[in-house]
Amino acid sequence: MGRHGWILAAAGLALSSAPVATAQPVSAPEHTRAGQIEAQQADKARAVAPYRPGPIEGLVRKIDEHLTARHVRWHPFYGPAYHGAGVTAGAGYMFHTGDYDGLDVRAALSLNGSKRAEAEFRRPNLFRRRAALTVLGGWREGFGQNFFGLGTAAGSRDDRTEFDFRQTYGSATLDARPRRRLVLAGGLEYLRYEQRGGSITARYSADTLAGVGQRVDYFQPHGRIALDWRPAADYARRGGAYGVTARRYIDAGGPFSFTQVDYDLVQHLPVLRDAWVISLRARAETTFTGAGDAVPFFMMPFLGNATTLRGFRSTRFRDRQSLLLSAEWRILLNASLDAAVFYDAGKVTGRRAELNLRGLKSDYGVGLRFHTPASTPLRFDLAHSNEGFRMVVGATAAF
Repeated sequence: MGRHGWILAAAGLALSSAPVATAQPVSAPEHTRAGQIEAQQADKARAVAPYRPGPIEGLVRKIDEHLTARHVRWHPFYGPAYHGAGVTAGAGYMFHTGDYDGLDVRAALSLNGSKRAEAEFRRPNLFRRRAALTVLGGWREGFGQNFFGLGTAAGSRDDRTEFDFRQTYGSATLDARPRRRLVLAGGLEYLRYEQRGGSITARYSADTLAGVGQRVDYFQPHGRIALDWRPAADYARRGGAYGVTARRYIDAGGPFSFTQVDYDLVQHLPVLRDAWVISLRARAETTFTGAGDAVPFFMMPFLGNATTLRGFRSTRFRDRQSLLLSAEWRILLNASLDAAVFYDAGKVTGRRAELNLRGLKSDYGVGLRFHTPASTPLRFDLAHSNEGFRMVVGATAAF
């Protein structure tokens, strides 16, 4: 082997003993799974922006913040003198007497001339925030309140008469929650009701209809017991409330003393993680009288308004007992707006034994609810019954 052969052999041996580095393809980070995730996160970070409510949702939020803020003074008040008084507008002024206590002085006037003025003192944080005291006093005057006769079957919408009245009232009520779900309430009310004429006097008299042309002074002790596990009473998508309320109307020396006992059951059933909710209600109002006593017609339970039979005129049906059944299917459209489909059925009767499911009046319809997490400041319902269509506007939840 020559000199060059030895050199080539030595070079080959050195190369064969040296470690061999194998070139591996290097993938760009964006072509790996981890790179794709990082790129997506970077895109999302660039696109993220704070949530901005729409104009309607923003307005509802501002109204709620204004009404619940402790520093509020002037505020709107829409309380009519009675159900069916028509469009009503008013204002109130809040005096803050403590960190949570307040005195609210308010008044309202309806287009038909009906008036309402009252003052309410509320102390909400008694007994370690387990009780609230409310003291209310006021006066109201109503013109043209509806009366169609007694019973569900008697009369028609064309049998309408009307009456006027004046009312003075004052009450003190203590509401307590000794346990998380247990609600207890009790109080005393003074009520003076004076029926002051109207077209009803041309068809009825005190002999044919109890209370026509009468003035009655009532002292009314009342109490309530309930189980309530709703997040809030005026807007809820889950929970329920089952309660009984008893009132004793004492007409000292007069013929109009009676007792009224009401049973009210409300249940909200969430569907699809609260995107839908089925709301159910059953209510019965019953009255009892002693020998020689009667319930005046203007104090009788009634059906027909924004929270009972929505497809009928206000106070369309009156009698000594009433039964109401309602169901709503509410659909969450956004954080401040629900759409609803509803059905109501009910009846009034002179005897408790007739509170059954025979002869019910009914209606159905659709609606919108503008709401906050705990209240329903505005509600529109379009209802249809055998007496036609009615548009209902409410400032609270239907139930």
